[in-house]
This record gives sequence, C-alpha cells and structure tokens, in this order.
Amino acid sequence: MTSPSLLFREIPGAREARERDEDRSFARDLNLDQVVAAIAGDREERDLITETLFGHLRDTDTVRYRQEIFRDLDNPALLGEIQRFADLMAQVHAHLNQLAAMRDHYQQEGWLLDAAAIYCDAVGSLAEHLAAMHVGSRALAAFRDYLARYAASAGFTTLARETRDRKDALGRIRYCTRIKGDRVEVTRYADEADYSAVVLRTFERFKQGAVKDYLIRYRTRPGMNHVAAQILERVARLFPEEFAALDEYCSRHAAFLDEGIRHAHRELQFYLAYLDYIRPLRDAGLSFCYPDVSASSKDVRADGTFDLALARKLVTQGTPVVTNDFRLEGRERIAVVTGPNQGGKTTFARTFGQLHHLASVGCPVPGSAARLFLFDRLFTHFEREEDLSARTGKLEDDLIRIGGILCAATPASIVILNETFASTTTRDAHFLGTKLLTKVMRLDALCVYVTFVDDLASLGEQVVSMMSTIVPENPAERTYKVVRKPADGLAYALAIAEKHGLTYERLLERIAP
Repeated sequence: MTSPSLLFREIPGAREARERDEDRSFARDLNLDQVVAAIAGDREERDLITETLFGHLRDTDTVRYRQEIFRDLDNPALLGEIQRFADLMAQVHAHLNQLAAMRDHYQQEGWLLDAAAIYCDAVGSLAEHLAAMHVGSRALAAFRDYLARYAASAGFTTLARETRDRKDALGRIRYCTRIKGDRVEVTRYADEADYSAVVLRTFERFKQGAVKDYLIRYRTRPGMNHVAAQILERVARLFPEEFAALDEYCSRHAAFLDEGIRHAHRELQFYLAYLDYIRPLRDAGLSFCYPDVSASSKDVRADGTFDLALARKLVTQGTPVVTNDFRLEGRERIAVVTGPNQGGKTTFARTFGQLHHLASVGCPVPGSAARLFLFDRLFTHFEREEDLSARTGKLEDDLIRIGGILCAATPASIVILNETFASTTTRDAHFLGTKLLTKVMRLDALCVYVTFVDDLASLGEQVVSMMSTIVPENPAERTYKVVRKPADGLAYALAIAEKHGLTYERLLERIAP
C-alpha cells in the first residue's frame, strides 16, 4: 500500500510546485521569523514544520489541498482524535529512540513491547474514529482509507494480537524479592502475605481528611541500575516460557512501525502546530479564514485582518487588536500608505506580506474573508540602522538594496517597501520614490509603499492612496486604522513638528508656568 501525502497532491510535479527561497530576509522584515519559530517550537518535527512554512506554493490546487485539511480539523471531535493519535505516536517514537541507551536486554524488549502496545492503540483508535466521522478533504479521506486497510491487514492484526498476548502473559507474572544485607533473593510468588496491603488496612482507620502522600515516586527514565538488572535476569530464569516468547516476539516485530503511518504523523505536525499557535487568537475572538487564491488574478483583498505576530503579543497582554481591510482591484497594483508616525503604517505593510505568505503555504489567514495572489517571490525593504563600519552611507545602501530588488522582481512578485528614502530630503525622496514606483508600475507587480511623501499616492491609476488615521477630537491619538482615502498632506508636517519639538503637546510643556 502507498501512503498518501498530507502536504502534497500525489501527481507528477506536485512536490516541485513548492518554491524554495534561499533568501529569507523578508521573514525578518515581516516578523515571520518570529511566527515560524514560535509555531515550530521544540517539537520533534520542527525542521519539517519550518521547511513547510517557508516553502511557499504557486499551485492553487495544492494550496486548496492543505486548506481542506485545515477545514476538516475545524471539527473539534476530529481534531481531538488526530491530536490523540499524534500524542500517542510521539510516545512511540520516544520509546524507540531510548532503546539504544538501554544496556539490559530484557529492558529493551520491555520498552519495545510497550511502544508496540501504544502504537496499536493509536492506529486502531484513529482508524475506528475516522471510519465514523465525516471527512471532506482529499488527503484525510485517502489517509482514512489507507489506515482502514492497514488496520485490517494480517500484519497489523497479528501485531496487535501478539502484543496483547505478551502484555497479558508478562502481566500475570508474580515474584518475591527478599533483601537481607547485601543479598537479594528472587523467588516465585507463593501466596505470601502482601504486607503493604496489611499496613494500609491497619492505618486506614486513623485517616482523617486529606493527608500528605509519602509514597515514593520512582523515576520513569529508561535507566536501570545493576541491582534491578540482576533481579530482572533472575525473574526471566524463573519464567523461561514467558521470556522466551518475548524474545521471539521482539525478533519478529522489531520493525513494527509502518512507514506510511510514520510519514502521516510527521506531516500532521504542520497542521497541529499552526492550529496550536492561532488557538489563543481565536479564543480571543479574532477571525481566521481560508482565502481564495490565484496565481494569475491580482485582484486582492482582505477584511478584518491583522499582524499575526503583533496580535499574539497583544492577546497575551490582554490588549485589544485593531483590524484593517484592504483591496486592490482592476488596474490597481500599488498601495501607497501615508499618515502620522506610530499610526500603524508599518504594521499594515507587514500584515499585507504575512497574509500572502501564509496563504501560499495553505494556512488559514487572519481576517474574516480574503482573496490573495500566489506570488513567485516576496521582496521587502525595511529601514535598517546605519552600519557605521560600512563605507557606504544610508542612502547609498538603500539604493543598492532596492536596485537588487528591482533587478530580481517579476510581474508575479510582491514588493513591500517601508519608509524608503526616509534619510534624505523631501525633494530627493519624492524624486527617488517616483522613479521607484514607476519601475514597479511597469513591472505590474503588487506593492505596498509606506512613505511620508504624500504626492506619491497620486502617481497614476495603478496607485491607491491609504492613510493611517487619528482620532478627530484628539489628533495626537492614533486609531491604528489604515483606510483608503486621499493623502491630506499632514504626515510630513507632523513629522517635522515632532522632530523640532513643535507639536501641540511639546509647546504646552514649554509654555507651562
């Protein structure tokens, strides 16, 4: 039997549809590096999760293939069973990974038997529950069929039966140890009194309410000291048939783990990790949706969207999250974002990039509805601190970096430029910004351009003006809402006033008695 992939459609070239970006500088600018690191965490499959989150797709059907699985997992009952399966499989792998560290033969066999018992439980339980549940995704439906065939196969049913038999047989073993000085005697149990039970019954009458538990908690790590190992060796001599059967069992089932099941468990980690990351945001009332994606149409929009990294931080702090909308239709390709400082412009630019990247890997994205473009490459230029050791100035460095972007970008690219040419004069920023946006317009690439130069918001029909807004009654208070509206010419004036200490608040401070 061939196991279906839960990440890629099994058609020729499907896996090659994933784009690999060697340059992941966009991730840092968009704070996606923080998001991916938090999603992957310390999970056993963090490398696969990270690779999948950075390997964006241009094939719309593969994106929808993943979206279908996420939709299925919106069913809490199904998600619970998948999570239980994943947790049990993690225990199986933990047991198997520890075998090499064990020096005692019978301890190794005992852990292998336990691993197989957990594995049989995981497979049998999931197969039973998937058979009784509605599954809409192509991937999970194919995996359900694979799991059903595997669970009914002679190999698995034999494994399950013999695992149960060996556990039952070993579970019936009873023996006694007598310790006197440095001598330990191991014998078969012959109906000797259980003194621990006698002691408990004796003192039960004195128990009053909750009491402190003085029972010794033995460690569960696989280590076994030489005394325990020798006791186990003597128990094996007392019960040769049971342990001979265990030897035979382990010899025949040493490689019990099915490769298809193992592969499915690995790929499920991508879905479970992402859902685990966004769960607190959903619990806080924030919406996530499955965007309509296209590799050809550049009509894009999102309603009620937000910066994923910032929202996670704000929700943790108990602070409300401000959502925004955007749309580019027809000939519109570029959103020029202006407005007062600290008003949410950079956050909006990051949100635009985050949404498109997350959509390109098949994940639900922040927002109540979205239509997004499957790009070939995502380019970002965010302001960086000047490197005093470099021989180039900040403006020259900006020009070099932007020149590289323009040479590499194609009509299928997305370009996000934040506070570009902020280090120069208004006249130079206007001149350079015009040249830059003209080049982007000729490329016909999607673009977000954050700037303090308002005139750039009216360069042509491909350009849409958006502004971060303030509270009308209190111009110093930001709403963090970015809306479509003509630039009002106040952004740069406010920046100059703040630079020279001429804002209303600073003037009041200076003239106060």
